[in-house]
Amino acid sequence: MSYDGRHLLADLFGCSGLDDAALIEGALRDAAAAAGATVLDVRIHAFGPGAGVTGVALLAESHISIHSWPERGYAAIDIFLCGRRHDCDAALAILVARLCAGRVERHLVARGYAAALP
Repeated sequence: MSYDGRHLLADLFGCSGLDDAALIEGALRDAAAAAGATVLDVRIHAFGPGAGVTGVALLAESHISIHSWPERGYAAIDIFLCGRRHDCDAALAILVARLCAGRVERHLVARGYAAALP
């Protein structure tokens, strides 16, 4: 039996809404749905008015997380999904759209044993 996972790391620049905990929670939930993943829990911590938000969607298939710096318009995104049927790019597209990112830098890593990217 092989294990196949994808780990997508993305830096989002020129974002808005990065201090809005409700916006970020909704974006994490919708990103998980777009990826075809199962949400087990979502945890959000807002650091106060005008300050960043840290959030994680705990998934049956792994996780999606965000750390934001609204004063810089920057968000660090981490999407780790197990199985070929789950779509990291669909999850990222939701986050990019919801946060109105002006620029995205992404890095995809194959994870697991016997894993190979198509």
